[in-house]
Amino acid sequence: MSQFDQTHLEIISEGIRLFNAQKYWECHEDLEDHWREEPGPIRNVYWAVIQVAAAMIHYRDSNLIGARGLITKAKQKFDRCESLKIESTLLDKNLSWSELKLMVRAVPSEPELIHFKNLFEFRFKDPELWQ
Repeated sequence: MSQFDQTHLEIISEGIRLFNAQKYWECHEDLEDHWREEPGPIRNVYWAVIQVAAAMIHYRDSNLIGARGLITKAKQKFDRCESLKIESTLLDKNLSWSELKLMVRAVPSEPELIHFKNLFEFRFKDPELWQ
């Protein structure tokens, strides 16, 4: 089974920049192309970020149903990343993956909009600082 590597890090970098700028729709659009092109399990990393970004669009629009549904789906992608053993030190070190995963999982199964606030304030490590 392959793990998230340097090539994947380069692929995801623009989407991460857009996410950090709270340009969630643009992040979604950028990563969706990569998600569709990736035939293997690594696509779940892109998919998780896409779904968190889409949930943040709904949060910003005060659409609780949309935010709730997408966070539920994102939790499934994080679970899949673990079970398929695609997470890597590189993923955690450069994308703050464990932190994001904890924040997503901290959203209760029946959340209110306030439960998304911390996640909305989350930023990945700046791609300029990646090693």
